[in-house]
Amino acid sequence: MRKTLIALLIAATLPAVALAMPEGGPHEQGPCHPSMHGEQRGHGMRLFKDLELSAEQREQMGKLMHERKDNPRAITQKYLDKLPAADQQAMQKEIETARLEHDKAIRAILTPEQQKTFDAHKAEMDKRRAEREEFEAWKAEKAEKASKAE
Repeated sequence: MRKTLIALLIAATLPAVALAMPEGGPHEQGPCHPSMHGEQRGHGMRLFKDLELSAEQREQMGKLMHERKDNPRAITQKYLDKLPAADQQAMQKEIETARLEHDKAIRAILTPEQQKTFDAHKAEMDKRRAEREEFEAWKAEKAEKASKAE
């Protein structure tokens, strides 16, 4: 249930992230820093673009940013786990309803051809999410077996 809840929360936030993207993509707003070519230029790294970081500093910053990205999710999950089961189910239902309404609104804007492409992308995303959840479950099971063996 926890994984489903996390997946629903992520799915509910994806449309907002997509809408926040500039029309031409993430790099339309201006030229990127020359030293950042070939590397991931996420939103967080824009904070550091004028600092002229060395390769080692960029690597260290990337590691720190990566470690930090899961922290808010863990904190949120800690408090969501404390909710009564009825509230958790109500929240899941509300998130799912909001997601379905959002998808419906998106589909209303798209042409039939675009709708097919949109549906294919969603199916692929759902498949990848399921694979990732299976992998995470396997990883957790493996860690649990290792801790019991010790």
